[in-house]
Amino acid sequence: MKSSMASEKIFWIFAFCALIVHLHLCEVPSVLAGDIVHDDSTPKKPGCENQFVLIVGDVIMVDRGNCTFTKKANSAQNANASAILIINNQKELYKMVCDPDETDLNIHIPAVMLPQDAGTRLETMLTSTSSVSVQLYSPRRPAVDVAEVFLWLMAVLTILCASYWSAWRAREAAVEQDKLLKDASDDIPNIKDEGVSGIVNMNAKAAVLFVLVASCFLFMLYKLMSSWFIELLVVLFCIGGIEGLQTCSVALLSRWFKNASESYIKLPFIGAVSYLTLAVTPFCITFAVFWAVYRDKSFAWIGQDILGIALIITVLQIVHVPNLKVGTVLLSCSLLYDLFWVFVSKRFFKESVMIVVARGDRSGEDGIPMLLKFPRLYDPWGGYSIIGFGDILLPGMLVAFSLRYDWLAKKSLISGYFLWAMIAYGFGLLITYVALNLMDGHGQPALLYIVPFTLGTILALGRKRGELKILWTNGEPERFCPHVRLQHSEESSPE
Repeated sequence: MKSSMASEKIFWIFAFCALIVHLHLCEVPSVLAGDIVHDDSTPKKPGCENQFVLIVGDVIMVDRGNCTFTKKANSAQNANASAILIINNQKELYKMVCDPDETDLNIHIPAVMLPQDAGTRLETMLTSTSSVSVQLYSPRRPAVDVAEVFLWLMAVLTILCASYWSAWRAREAAVEQDKLLKDASDDIPNIKDEGVSGIVNMNAKAAVLFVLVASCFLFMLYKLMSSWFIELLVVLFCIGGIEGLQTCSVALLSRWFKNASESYIKLPFIGAVSYLTLAVTPFCITFAVFWAVYRDKSFAWIGQDILGIALIITVLQIVHVPNLKVGTVLLSCSLLYDLFWVFVSKRFFKESVMIVVARGDRSGEDGIPMLLKFPRLYDPWGGYSIIGFGDILLPGMLVAFSLRYDWLAKKSLISGYFLWAMIAYGFGLLITYVALNLMDGHGQPALLYIVPFTLGTILALGRKRGELKILWTNGEPERFCPHVRLQHSEESSPE
């Protein structure tokens, strides 16, 4: 996961997780500027057992900016401020941390970060009144938020749906090919199998190239991260989301509107399009445009997840890993990619490139759109739990491959590979969330845990069952042409 700020040393925070800002005119209590008073008479908030601290005096409010938190706090302390309020550049909150080489930590004033929307409200109040009172309290955070549970379910169910769709198409193509081979003349064996229409089989070189291009794209995002670049990503995401939503919708509705899905109309510059596709496309475009316009609203995550899941499912049923060799190359390179851009990139750029891009730092947005997200409903810090498309898409290719093999080999659920691959993926993702919580929100590369479980499970089972060679090279069980067997038996029979 790349959902939280990396932390080496925890900077002293005046703990908070919910903010109440209210306006009133009152008399200042008889205490000197800078005094800190523990007020036991203040009513306790639910889940908060800490004493309230009353601070009277000059409080400096600043934007998060690019300089360190310790530099901001020291500057405020040197200006004789009683406290410093730092307005975050995003709607969610992160722990304020020290850089590893910082030594000037002699800070005695409270330093508090406020979310972007709360800071905006506070600035508006300060321009219209002479007195603003701010209450901060620090309830306990839940060990596990329901957002992580829902994200886990979304990821697992997305791979499940995509795998069954992919396997169903592969089985339909195999049945059609068997019919042709059974009914055709003797020259049929010389016809080369062209595979399923509309399917792209990845090879080892393409897998390596894919990871290299992904690295270049991530670095470009890091360097060009800005509001206009995010707008460009939104447009690209909408185009992909429309295609994915349209493909999934047509596939579902074709079961009930078979005639409309099999009747076509020829359009200029596009070609033949089914009537069902023509009817569904305006809805998909409207949905994507509505999300793009209102993507900064609290409910926008729903539209982003729907478009994202549809896109992932569509890619998984179009792009196939043909055998275990290609799957191993793809996942191994992807694991190295994840490790480098999450951990190793800190040595070169002083920050984790992957985490900075995932959060959307310097863009003014709540992260890039290439993520599934779910609001942390019971976490007083708020914000979202997120998972990148790659953490679902890349392992999903291997899981979908396992189900295609099981169906073509006519294996049962227990004797096949798909069930165990799905369990391995779910367990690997679960371990990722456990590691994320144990490491205090430090961004974790999910593939570090998912790849060994999924890939290792299939490799181990294949070797134990004596099918590793077939999985590694062919990727599907051998199918014999009945005409070849018939011809061979005729030649070997005595005259």
